[in-house]
Parts: sequence; C-alpha cells; structure tokens
Amino acid sequence: MAVERPLQELPCLNENLEGSLLCMSQTKRKERPCYGEENTPHELIQHWSPPRKQPRPCGKGKENAFVLARRPRKSRDSTAGLCWDSLPDELLLGIFSRLSLQDLLRTSRVCKRWHRLAFDESLWHSVDLVGKAQLDAELGQVLTAGVLRLRSPHVCISQPGFKNADLLRVQHVDFSSCTVQTSVLEDILSRCRRLQNFSLEGLILSDSILHSLAQNVELVRLNLCGCAGFSHESLDEMLQSCTQLEELNVSWCDFSSQHVQAIATNIPSSVTQLNISGYRQNMTMEYVKNLVERCPNLTNLDLSDSVLVTTDSFPFLQQLPSLRHLALSRCYQIHPAALIHFEKFEKLQTLEVFGLIQDSYLPILSKGLPHIQINTQPFSGVARPTSATRKDRTIWGMHCRLVYKP
Repeated sequence: MAVERPLQELPCLNENLEGSLLCMSQTKRKERPCYGEENTPHELIQHWSPPRKQPRPCGKGKENAFVLARRPRKSRDSTAGLCWDSLPDELLLGIFSRLSLQDLLRTSRVCKRWHRLAFDESLWHSVDLVGKAQLDAELGQVLTAGVLRLRSPHVCISQPGFKNADLLRVQHVDFSSCTVQTSVLEDILSRCRRLQNFSLEGLILSDSILHSLAQNVELVRLNLCGCAGFSHESLDEMLQSCTQLEELNVSWCDFSSQHVQAIATNIPSSVTQLNISGYRQNMTMEYVKNLVERCPNLTNLDLSDSVLVTTDSFPFLQQLPSLRHLALSRCYQIHPAALIHFEKFEKLQTLEVFGLIQDSYLPILSKGLPHIQINTQPFSGVARPTSATRKDRTIWGMHCRLVYKP
C-alpha cells in the first residue's frame, strides 16, 4: 500500500514533467533586448509604438498557488513549417505591410532581422502624421526611411536631424500651415529632387527654397498660397525650370507688381489650373492677356479680388477653348449686367462672382445662363492637397497607409 506523503515532500515537478507551468506570479519575465543599429529611429520606436502590457499582480493570499498542466510533445517535423525564422523576407514583408504604424514599430523590437525588415523602404512609402503636434528628429527618420507621400499639415517642425547628406525619395508633401523655421525648410528642400506635388501654404519662404524647388523639374502641383519672403528673380527661376507644372496656386502671396509680372511672363504653358487671386491693383489687363497667351489650355482660372480686371478681359478669356471654371469674385470693375455675355462661353461650367451680384438677382442671372452653375464654390481647390469640400485624410486624392494615432 502506497504511503501518502505531505505535498511539501514531493520531489520537484520540473525534474520529471517537461512543459509544466508553474505559477506565473513567481516567475519573473525577462524583457527582450531591443535590437538596433546606429541609425535606429529610437524616437519612433519608443514614443509612437504602444506601451508594453504589464503582468497582473497575483491576488492577495494566492502567493503559493500553482497550476499543473501537461503539454503533449510535438515532433520537430510537425513544427518546422510553422517557424517564423524559416519564412522568407518577401513573405514577412507582405505580413508587415498589413500592420499599422504602431504595430510596425512594435514589431521592430523583436530581433535584428525583424528590425531590418520593419524599416524596409517598401513599408514606408506613405505616412500620415496629422495629430502629431511636434516633429523633431522623428521627421528626419521618417523621410530617410524612404517615404514617398508625407501628410503633415498644421504641425510644429523643428530640426529633423538628418544623419547624412543623401537625397530623399519623397514625391508628395503637404506642409500646409506648419510652424517651421525657414532654415529647417531650406535643409529639407535642399535634399529633394523628385517632388511632384508640394504644398507650402501660409509659410515664410526664401530665395534658397525657391532655388531648391527649381531643381524639382517633375513638379506637377505647387501650392504657394499666402507665402512670402522670396524675390521675383527666384520666382522667375523656378517657373522657367518647372516646365511640367499643371496646377499652380499663388493667391494672396506677399507679391509686388514685379512678382505678378514674373508669373505672367514666365508661367509654363503646361499649366491648366491657375489661382492668381488677391492682387487688387497689381493684376493689370496686360497681365491677363499674357496669361491667356502663355497658357492656352487653361481649364480653371481664378482672378478674384483683382479690381483692375474689367469686361475688356472677356474677349481674352473667350480664347480659352478648354475653360470650364472661372472665378471673378470682387472684381468690382465688372458690371453685373455684363455677366450675361458669358452665354457665349459654351463650355464654361461654373462661374464664381461673389460680391458682384446680389442674391436677389442671382435667379435672374441663372435663368439667363442655364448651362452655368453660379456661386457654388466659395473656396478654390487649385493645387491644394485636400479640397475644402472633402473631409477624408487624403493627399491629392491619394491615401496614406501608415497613419499616426495619438
């Protein structure tokens, strides 16, 4: 007959039972070491990835509790096909491409190989940093990770802290209404040669920045609305170099008559959408004529708030066979009765004349111009990353895969 012994006198279960699970409250979990290299983006990994979950403390009076469990032994052959280390880089990259920004940063902590793959250029092609109030060295790390599309308007940007002088791959950037020093913008733009869409709305620029923009000969859309700080000579250089521009917004900038003249005489013929509103006494009829002659394929033209523009501009504008959208708001030299002449613009679709006609007379004008929608778009969307009518998080119609979530 077997002799029963107290539980305390039983031999150590770990010596006889492989796979036994002892009380987790008595076993201290070891933190995995954070693998990295010299260029490891520590700020991204430490501050943007979710915090680690802490183990729950054992309840009071359960210090000596333990659980016995026996796991069935598995042959090595049955688990060989499920080993993560055996997966090729291409398959792991495909898995990582489904992760969010925070999860991707957490994945980079696992091991050296996963760290290398987590910062592969193919995973960082588009990043949305809206909601990140302050960008320091993280911006330089995101840009050098190979990002192609970067959306970060209304952000405070300080020194990006680039580690080298290599050129950036970025092509589409939205820096609208950011708080940033001119020297920081100069540092970033000096590394850009492949820009296609760029928005600097509301920023103080410099001749050096315009010179760097001139090096991006593939520019298609450029938004300089409300900008200041550069000369008309640098504007000349940029317009003469960027011969592929299609959309240009230079409204309400701190321009002199020489700046307006530089646009009218150097704007590339490839431009199809132009917003040059807000120049009151500086936009003359001669400049309007030059714009029409240099850009015969204009489809969208905004000349609002130019008080020197009169009905004499109508014959020039009628020479634009592709004109679809025209804005003449607050061009007070144009008499409301003269607007009926737009019945000759057979392809014109929208006409913005805010401030020229009272709301009570709008039905009468609409009846006389049945093929034209009048005063439907108070804000221009020319070259802007996201139009005022859209609330989604896109950048020129393109979505960003990695999205920062505060």
